[in-house]
Amino acid sequence: MTQVKVGFGGGCHWCTEAVFQSLRGVGNVAQGFIKSLAPHDSFSEAVVVTFDPEVIPLDVLIDVHLRTHASTSQHKMRGKYRSAVYVYSGEQADTVQRHIKDAQSDFDKPLVTMTLPFDGFKPSPEPFQRYYETNPEKPFCTTYIDPKLSVIRQQFGHYSVRC
Repeated sequence: MTQVKVGFGGGCHWCTEAVFQSLRGVGNVAQGFIKSLAPHDSFSEAVVVTFDPEVIPLDVLIDVHLRTHASTSQHKMRGKYRSAVYVYSGEQADTVQRHIKDAQSDFDKPLVTMTLPFDGFKPSPEPFQRYYETNPEKPFCTTYIDPKLSVIRQQFGHYSVRC
């Protein structure tokens, strides 16, 4: 079984963590903060996803990401919630850039999601890890995470482990 890593950032890392934990083929989701190279070298909320591309292709992970955060909004919190796919190789960068360009036709507004080289990770404090898994009934989870998981069940049901 091949395991590949890629990073995703765009919204609250509690949400992003729960989204990717809900998918078949994802072996691990590390929640925390990712930085890239300048000018994107400040840490931003994100996750590192370890996945099996034979079970869930990178293109599907990108589609899930684009549809479960504000991927077309250049809102004022982008410093904390940078919309990005953090890549580990040039080949991965080419795949991500090509797929985001192809996915643009599915959106009414321009996608702001960047493809950035991964340059560092800091995990969230332990009490915040697996937030949805340990707090599914909390108002934050029912208000923000449950609707994202609903999108996954509706649009990516084949890959969802929570059908």
